[in-house]
Amino acid sequence: MHITFFGSAQMVTGSCFMVEAGEKRLLVDCGLPQGSDEKECGTSLAFDATRVDYLVVTHAHIDHTGRIPLLVKSGFKGRILATSATVDLCEIMLADSGHIQETEAEWKNRKARRAGEPEVEPLYTVEDAQKAMAYFESCSYEEMYEIDEHFTIRFQDAGHLLGSASVEVWVREGAEERKLVFSGDIGNFDQPLIKDPTYIEEADYVVMESTYGNRVHTLPPHAVGSNVPTRIRAEELAQIIERTFKRGGNVIVPAFAVGRTQEILYLLRVIIEEGLCPTFKEIPVFVDSPLSVKATRVFAGNLFGYMDDETMELVNRGVNPILFPSLVTIVDVADSIALNSRKESCVIISSSGMCEAGRIKHHLKHNLWRAESTVLFSGYQAGGTLGRSILDGARHVTIFGDQIDVRCEVAELSGISGHADQEGLITWIQAFKKPITRAFIVHGDKDVAPWFASFVTRSLSIDAYAPKVLERFDLLDESSLPNAQPVDDIVVPYIRQLRQATALLERQQQTLLDVVARMQEAGSETLMEQKRAVRLTNAINRLASDLEFLGIKWGGDDR
Repeated sequence: MHITFFGSAQMVTGSCFMVEAGEKRLLVDCGLPQGSDEKECGTSLAFDATRVDYLVVTHAHIDHTGRIPLLVKSGFKGRILATSATVDLCEIMLADSGHIQETEAEWKNRKARRAGEPEVEPLYTVEDAQKAMAYFESCSYEEMYEIDEHFTIRFQDAGHLLGSASVEVWVREGAEERKLVFSGDIGNFDQPLIKDPTYIEEADYVVMESTYGNRVHTLPPHAVGSNVPTRIRAEELAQIIERTFKRGGNVIVPAFAVGRTQEILYLLRVIIEEGLCPTFKEIPVFVDSPLSVKATRVFAGNLFGYMDDETMELVNRGVNPILFPSLVTIVDVADSIALNSRKESCVIISSSGMCEAGRIKHHLKHNLWRAESTVLFSGYQAGGTLGRSILDGARHVTIFGDQIDVRCEVAELSGISGHADQEGLITWIQAFKKPITRAFIVHGDKDVAPWFASFVTRSLSIDAYAPKVLERFDLLDESSLPNAQPVDDIVVPYIRQLRQATALLERQQQTLLDVVARMQEAGSETLMEQKRAVRLTNAINRLASDLEFLGIKWGGDDR
């Protein structure tokens, strides 16, 4: 009886864990590594797909499902089990992912053909994604599913996304049985639409996410503890819309197509119905993302058994919680382009949530430079993304090769994350009544996961360990299990990162002086072609502007 960690091990994405009992193999998730995780471990499968018997899916997000079409393409012939809402969402999300894979391969191949280099195949296609859906089986929360003599599973609501689940897995080999619990992504409290996470009380082993293991969410004013009523969230959003519309600007919301977009629509419906923007009775809202539009249809029709009491009360009164008269969904590219010619203020919700791709980049290009507009972030912005740069206060960014000044208001909607923060994670693991043999901490990067494992060990006296990719453990031999994460010399990740950044700044001081000297030397040339002179002028202006901004922010004693 073994467990192997094929993804999300000291990294955030690419969730994929294999449990073996007898000759049978069960996967929990088969997600796509993204960003720096993809660069580190690639996207290929590190196991023989033909020898996998079952796949259990915690929820539909691509970092948990994005390699399922590749799994099937590689010879998987088994059963895929997920909640019915997850099945519905996977049908649109995997096809969309296949389209992205095809598009990226075509872009690479155009460059390859020009360079005389060999072409590449897409990881999988839309057709591959559609074929994979034939293997899915819909399951319900809280029902026991005995898959075979080795595995029995049960889905519990994780409160993260429509249909999201923590999965209980009973594993049997001979006379031995062990219970594993895979947390999936643990949801935040009091989210619009969906229920709070369900707590589980017994397990031998826990595989637990740690995305926000080192952070506590910022809450809106007037919130008490973790309790953030819908009204408070709606009022915060209404204030942002009210002051932006008074300036004559647009509210641009980069939002993840599945989950976050629908939660914001829920808040907008509340704002409109309750008149929370008193100056503006009409609030035009545009959802500009084909995937968001499809996902919204799933949310609008897949309510029973998944939604919280507040939402179901609306449904019972005949009110759709995320649809309202001033909502317009945009699919056609021409309609998307036309949005940026509108004279009237509006709210535009578009993906991607971190501003890395998609139509949101066009809307940012047309609004970042407008002091009257607002860019409103509603989700986590990973390091190195365009969204993170804007949120961190960049004075100018590059979009489609053009330098865009950031003059708009940049705001963040607090308390609306789909992930539990450190307090929520601790509450989840403290719910287990009996001692846990080992907690495996996953879904956190190299700083967060080991630190959170140490924090759990130190604070809760639970042996916790952050595995690395491809580590494999015998669940019947406790002596072979890894030692709990050491608790000595624990440094909070953000303090370590600050120290590293300070050291980097010190090393780059001379580089700055060298760059300034080279710019001055180049600028002293009497003859220079116009294109090069313009580039040098822009580079000098950007550097001078950034230094001026830093001087204002850090030069005084009141910082």
